[in-house]
Amino acid sequence: MTVAADIALRLIEVIGAKRVIAAAEELATYAVDGALPHAIARPASVEEAAEVVRLAISEKLRVLPLGSRSKCDLGMAPERYDIALDMTGLRGIAHFDAGDLTLSVESGTPLRELEIYLKRHGQFLPLAVPCFESATAGGTIASGIDSALRMQYGSARDFLIGAEFIDGTGQLCKSGGRVVKNVTGYDLHKLLIGSLGTLGVITRVNFKTFPLPHTFGGHLASFAACGAALEYRRATETAGLPLANQEILDPNVAEIIRAIRRRAEEASALELGPAEWYVYSAFEGRTEVVERIGRDLEKIARATGAAQNRVLEAAEDQALGGMLRECFEWLRWTSPANVILRLALAEIRSATLAGLSRVGNAVALRPALLIRAAGIVYFSALAENDDEEAMELLAETVSKVRSIALAAKGHATLLHAPAAVKKRVGKAMLAETEIAMQQRVKQAFDHSGIFAPGRVVGGI
Repeated sequence: MTVAADIALRLIEVIGAKRVIAAAEELATYAVDGALPHAIARPASVEEAAEVVRLAISEKLRVLPLGSRSKCDLGMAPERYDIALDMTGLRGIAHFDAGDLTLSVESGTPLRELEIYLKRHGQFLPLAVPCFESATAGGTIASGIDSALRMQYGSARDFLIGAEFIDGTGQLCKSGGRVVKNVTGYDLHKLLIGSLGTLGVITRVNFKTFPLPHTFGGHLASFAACGAALEYRRATETAGLPLANQEILDPNVAEIIRAIRRRAEEASALELGPAEWYVYSAFEGRTEVVERIGRDLEKIARATGAAQNRVLEAAEDQALGGMLRECFEWLRWTSPANVILRLALAEIRSATLAGLSRVGNAVALRPALLIRAAGIVYFSALAENDDEEAMELLAETVSKVRSIALAAKGHATLLHAPAAVKKRVGKAMLAETEIAMQQRVKQAFDHSGIFAPGRVVGGI
């Protein structure tokens, strides 16, 4: 009997044949950086998920918890991958208190379902993350991916108020609660954000929700140079405008958006011209507030010499805002091979952005920059093919970008790269990472090391 068949049989013994899959074609869809599981477990309850974890502990197997698998390329390749623990069977609203603005949901619940449910109650959850149509609540927390609404609402860390998860002993643990002011377990649940499944299996998440805005608005301004775009953004910050989001697109990002729209045969008045830097601003609230913000943005854009300067129509705003929310998704499929890094900088300067653009151009890769609020920059280097030379160039680019971020008193996180590039840069990333604390946290949550080993640099 093969190892895969043996693991599948053991899983069937604990959760039943209907919950276990071992067909080769199904296993292939759960690949992570080329690594395949021996079997897939799809529990329908927390108890079944815990049984899988306890089996893994007793048999010394390794488990990778998964949601919709939309962002599996985040993180490093797993060092060992025996069981794919598919948590999409746990879905639904566990608790909702409209008056207290709190929500508790099963981890496999799709974000789109949550949006529809909360909208009926005049509320929403500011998790405007890539792969929104398929992403699950638990997977979004585990991935730690940015929300496009971070500027106004903060990150998930600011409104995740509790969670339940299965730890490395197979026990169900709770942290936080279902009310905003709660100290049960303190803030242990926030360690799950961006953990990539290495600390435990998220089974339920509790959020603070927000009133749904009355109306939405969008504004687009364009500039001939990066410095002018940054000057405009500084002027909007000085004016204290309550924006939900503001993003700067370099000419290459604008070109990618144009190409995507052409392929989709989308026709509208929204045209992004070549060789221009664009600043997109999103805002929301009561109608009179939205109209005032739009007028203020037009005034500031005129004062800073914008070439294009207008408030977007509702359909245009929805289209462009949706594309920018999904930037991680379309950037990684734009070329045969590419890398995406997220830079968190103390201050965004023209010189830093120019240095990033030169990195890509210097090694015959096409760079693309998307500058978000709160000092966040998405940098992508796009290769024209996926051969060995391209892998070397991309690995070299990752190292240079990390150096630029460090010189700017920030840091860079590798969000996406081909597996071959991850292997090349892994040792350098480990040398630059303070992992002692991460190892202690891993030991506290998962002392047996059964959850997704190697997904975080340092074998965590």
